[in-house]
Amino acid sequence: MNEVLGSLRGAVWGTPLILLLAGTGLYLTILLRGLQFRRLPHALSLALFQRDEPSGAGDISHFQALMTALGATVGTANIVGVAVALTAGGPGALFWMWVAGFVGMVTKYSEAVLGVRFRETDPRGEQCGGPMYYLENGVRWGRLGRSLGLVFALFAAIAAFGVGNGLQSQAIAEAVSNVIGLPRLGVGIVTAVVAGAVILGGIRSIGRFAGAVIPVMLVGYIGVAVWVLIQHADAVPGAFGAIFEGAFRGTAAGGGVAGYTIGQALRGGFARGLVSSESGLGTGGIAAAAARTREPVRQALISMTQTFIDTIVVCTLTGLVLLTSGVWTSGAEGATLAQLAFSTSLPGSVGNWFIAISLTCFAFTTILGWAYYGERNIQYLAGSRAVVPYRLAFLAAIVLSSTVQWDVAWMVSEVMYVLMAFPNLIGLVVLSGIVVRETRSYFNRSPGQPSKRR
Repeated sequence: MNEVLGSLRGAVWGTPLILLLAGTGLYLTILLRGLQFRRLPHALSLALFQRDEPSGAGDISHFQALMTALGATVGTANIVGVAVALTAGGPGALFWMWVAGFVGMVTKYSEAVLGVRFRETDPRGEQCGGPMYYLENGVRWGRLGRSLGLVFALFAAIAAFGVGNGLQSQAIAEAVSNVIGLPRLGVGIVTAVVAGAVILGGIRSIGRFAGAVIPVMLVGYIGVAVWVLIQHADAVPGAFGAIFEGAFRGTAAGGGVAGYTIGQALRGGFARGLVSSESGLGTGGIAAAAARTREPVRQALISMTQTFIDTIVVCTLTGLVLLTSGVWTSGAEGATLAQLAFSTSLPGSVGNWFIAISLTCFAFTTILGWAYYGERNIQYLAGSRAVVPYRLAFLAAIVLSSTVQWDVAWMVSEVMYVLMAFPNLIGLVVLSGIVVRETRSYFNRSPGQPSKRR
């Protein structure tokens, strides 16, 4: 079973996925005339400074929706994932991670437009949206839309328990146990209790927590990473040179590494860019649908900044710290490599503590975000009565995952995680005309003028 799942995982993470993600992103970029570049300053202004729309339907504010999505994506991939990308593809992987980020911004934008455009109100009065809804209600080719929606929801519900829960719970248990010596079971119980206090309150509770905690978490991590880079300022130009050379010429053997090809850099960077930002997976549409807004495009612009912050800012800083510290060729991997990199400029064991705390915070917020994503997909599949049992099962999985290594379950989850992209990307291409019309309508109207459709 391990061999079969390993082969399947390798297949779905391979060239077809990269081509589909890149092709869809480039297609949307052309249709929207490079919107992710032209409208980025406006999007950042909306995300950081614009007031909420009190009259819009929704459950949480623009900012809380953005922070919920960021919480789900700013996870272990931003630390461990970047380290894996560099050890698998060399410095050039960081360039292809940037490409995945910029291409993914327009994909995330489109997901959010459709997520708000096709959202529905559930029996509890909350807003439900995401690929399962815009596939069913937007793709009107017989039963194809409904079938794609069901397939997406099934993949996402399974992925939520593995990638969004189990792997994160294990990361927290390992980080805390290694630093302060608590038993993994105890760490799992504490994590489940704290998560339950947030998750059982639904999206409003998750949104309040995300809006308060995640900005502090991000500013803290970015601040420390910038401090480390200042200490290695003389190595920053060389790091950028290695990134561009590795992306287009490969990385020659030497310095303790065996050398990397352009293909290795591209695969490593693009795959980790996908994991980091989740652009193309459809989760951005689920979070955006909960926002209080009357304007799909307005919320989509805000949602688009999530990929920019996550991949272009946070992952870049992590990658530069790894490269400028010189430890990326040491033979260490994953979290250990990150700890070595930060320890080069932080006194004593501060580097180890910093990575342990960062991993714990990032993984915990990923659990919260994916708890909501999984809940919405379970509700789509089984109705509102399945929500509370799902939440309880999700919390139980945190405890179990902290102590048990479910190798087969994790591989199934990772496969489902990637497979989410296929029905979603089909929907984005089929419904791209709606995205273009909504975008033109929004920018052709005077500021403050309401949408005619809404």
